[in-house]
Amino acid sequence: MRILILGGTRFLGRAVAQLAIEQGHDVTCAARGVSGVAPAKARFVPVDRDDSEALVPLADEGFDAVVDVTRQVSHARYALAALADHVDNWSFVSTISVYADNTTPGQTAADAPVLAPAPPDVDGPVGPDNRWYGECKVSIEQAVRERVGVDRSFICRAGLIVGAEDPSDRFPYWVRRLSAGGEVLAPGRPTDRVQFVDVADLAAWLLRAAGTRLSGTYDGTGPAMSRADLLAGVAAGLGVADPDLTWVDQEFLLSQDVREWSGERALPLWVRLPEWGGLMDRDARPALDAGLAVRPLADTVRATASWMTAHPAAVRQGGLDPADEVAVLREWQAVRSR
Repeated sequence: MRILILGGTRFLGRAVAQLAIEQGHDVTCAARGVSGVAPAKARFVPVDRDDSEALVPLADEGFDAVVDVTRQVSHARYALAALADHVDNWSFVSTISVYADNTTPGQTAADAPVLAPAPPDVDGPVGPDNRWYGECKVSIEQAVRERVGVDRSFICRAGLIVGAEDPSDRFPYWVRRLSAGGEVLAPGRPTDRVQFVDVADLAAWLLRAAGTRLSGTYDGTGPAMSRADLLAGVAAGLGVADPDLTWVDQEFLLSQDVREWSGERALPLWVRLPEWGGLMDRDARPALDAGLAVRPLADTVRATASWMTAHPAAVRQGGLDPADEVAVLREWQAVRSR
């Protein structure tokens, strides 16, 4: 296939480009090139997607498929105007953040309500909390379906993406923490659910979708697992036997100003329940039935750890600081002994 990746220089886009090259496809990456570099052997075309005409010169090059990961509504609309009539299949990487109900476990893309589209004056996420992120993705999904048609478009609502080159502190935090050893603060309950997808698995599915002309809307995430299985799996992937886990009640963590999901003073991949019980517990069966193949957790752990070792400066150092973790654990033990 001749594949045009709108991006291709960072994390998922780069993983798609690299795997496509390894599979023998002809790959073009169109991006600004300021957040990373395209893989070797990919053709790189510098474009400024703020320019409505930037992609027009690529329209007649005969691409079989386009993969777009944008979160900017205008960027998606410009791309669709320039290219939609010239490609066979259009894959758009959306997000599970489009959903309006994050409380109910077991939902699928076919039955879950989504947010309203972004207001007309909002073109992309705003601020450190990415305000309007989900709404902008909804707007882009609608634009893709309207311009390309449902029979030629594949909407992949990605879950939490993890693996090598992960720019967040979420999965890498647990790799780093369990590798360090000692008493580990495990948030919530062992049975709480956690869900994610390896970047390499998602890249492979996007290429499979392009090659088979898969259409429709799916959640791009692996099966949910318990937090106990997650932490045990990370430890096993690192070769750590019997990690020393101390499970700490969520209400106590909140009282200690331990934060959720990611960032400073946070315990990544932990969210408040039941308010966020559906965020990492979606029904992955439709995606699995449609060809998403999920590798063993240990493989993801080893790939992440290897990348972290090779590129320490690229790893975001968020999460709960070791001294803060010790202090919270000390206070928790004191509360339990009263």
